[in-house]
Amino acid sequence: MAIVPKRKTSKQRKHKRRTNDALPVQNLISCKNCSNMIQQHRVCEHCGFYKGKKVEGYKSLNLRAQ
Repeated sequence: MAIVPKRKTSKQRKHKRRTNDALPVQNLISCKNCSNMIQQHRVCEHCGFYKGKKVEGYKSLNLRAQ
């Protein structure tokens, strides 16, 4: 015999369970070097800067296109 729920799951209980399923909103900031929108605590993909300093060994999108 298969396992069957004893009672129907109410709409309220179902919605309460699903409140945490939404994806969080990403915090975007503008790059201080090129003003491009980037995620916090990440190297800028456009210019390759992080906290106002050039990151060594990181190829930015500008260099990849060349």
